[in-house]
Amino acid sequence: METTLLNDLSADLPDGVRLQRAATAIREAFACDAVGLLMLDAADTLHMVAASGLAHEALGRRFVVAQHPRFATILSRREPTWFDPESVLPDPYDGLLDDRKGSPLPVHDCMGMTLYRQDRPWGIMTLDALTTGAFDEAARARLRRLGLILQAAVRVTDLERENRQLRQLGSTQQGLEHIGEATEILGHSEAIQSLLHELDLVADSDLPILLLGETGVGKDLFARRLHRRSRRSQQPMIQVNCAALPESLAESELFGHVKGAFSGATSDRPGRFEAAQGGTLFLDEVGELPLSLQAKLLRVLQNGEIQRLGTDQVIKTDVRIIAATNRDLKANTQAGLFRTDLYHRLSVYPIPIPPLRERDRDVLILAGHFLEFSRARLGLRGVRLSYEAERALRQYPWPGNVRELEHVISRAALKMLSRGASRDQVLTIGPELLDLDIPAPESPPPAPAPAPVGPDGEAAPPPADAIVPLRDSVEACQRSAIGAALAAHHGNWARAARALGLDSSNLHKLARRLGMKPEPGALS
Repeated sequence: METTLLNDLSADLPDGVRLQRAATAIREAFACDAVGLLMLDAADTLHMVAASGLAHEALGRRFVVAQHPRFATILSRREPTWFDPESVLPDPYDGLLDDRKGSPLPVHDCMGMTLYRQDRPWGIMTLDALTTGAFDEAARARLRRLGLILQAAVRVTDLERENRQLRQLGSTQQGLEHIGEATEILGHSEAIQSLLHELDLVADSDLPILLLGETGVGKDLFARRLHRRSRRSQQPMIQVNCAALPESLAESELFGHVKGAFSGATSDRPGRFEAAQGGTLFLDEVGELPLSLQAKLLRVLQNGEIQRLGTDQVIKTDVRIIAATNRDLKANTQAGLFRTDLYHRLSVYPIPIPPLRERDRDVLILAGHFLEFSRARLGLRGVRLSYEAERALRQYPWPGNVRELEHVISRAALKMLSRGASRDQVLTIGPELLDLDIPAPESPPPAPAPAPVGPDGEAAPPPADAIVPLRDSVEACQRSAIGAALAAHHGNWARAARALGLDSSNLHKLARRLGMKPEPGALS
């Protein structure tokens, strides 16, 4: 096992793979049931970055150290810490070990060790077993030795990440301040990792960005990431909810006013553009702006100047614009609901955000995050999902996306308590508590009718007017195959792509060409 860890130190491995391989190797070496690697952030919260033997949703958990005395004990010592099976300290992993049955089995034996980088705690490694006596004195001594190799793996992984970020952001102090920040955007799917990579590439430009996505996908989180990774990160980011701006006050909110500009204007007041000077202005739900205000916003974007209501004095602005919408702005321009010239100003770099149903197993990681939040808020010993509940989460199409998932998990935890569940037990949420209306799979397309047979028993040729162009036949066959794959995988595009032997992005492009999927930005 030491050889595996040492070999991985010199291998060119993607982010997270080196640590995941290390967690798997350590679990096999100690013949235990679970291993976790958790990174400590500036807010004294541990983030699960790699795991072996834990339920998939554990990767979304965020553990506040002050709420978990076992983690606090491990972090307080440099030597490996072993917990007596009779310890009264609650175990954060109770019910989270992947027992293949979904029952909340308690942990019976566990130990952990703090991992350091440059003499500061980077995080911890935990080892857990379902049988008592799994970790004797010899195991603790071996963990001490392996901890040094694992710390080297942590350093290599962090240095590679830092080098990539420095190449993207430039060797500036602003770039260095982003290194090691804890991301708010959870997910390991190809769709979300590709999106984050694209965001990081365009973040340091001053191009206007238009975030396109359904309601509830978290457009504000992606906007904040863009700001944090930009050269403007030390300046303010001001968010404006365009849908909540009353038309009578919208101009004053954006551009400010002077005393006496209108009834009730008792003093000078700067607007959101001035508040965001040097930084980022995030126009959320920009598709809701009234046409009268769209014209004034366009002039500001064209000239880089604003005027407060009630004065002719011009104020120069230096603001990077990020806009977001769940509407199809291109269609709205054709319908006369949104100015074409403003649309082109805002959509210099449009970025579609994938809905939750296209993010594969990310739904379980996000569910784990919300489960830990509910556990802490409700004072529960532990809460997890049954395997049937996990399947239900993956089958549901999530029209409300991440926001809907958060509400479903919070509601299910509350339902358990309302039905008499004890806060002192590890609670398991079943599918009936999720209250999800999972659509039945679509019926496969009907089999083609048998070809007519002639007098000689051979298949009769079809009439000339029944012949359709080859392209139409091919497209009909493609639609049928895609429809069958989606039905078999309950509308999950990523799994349907794998079944069809296609790259996920290519399947989306083909479906759009066939009219089976809206163009990016054509969102309801």
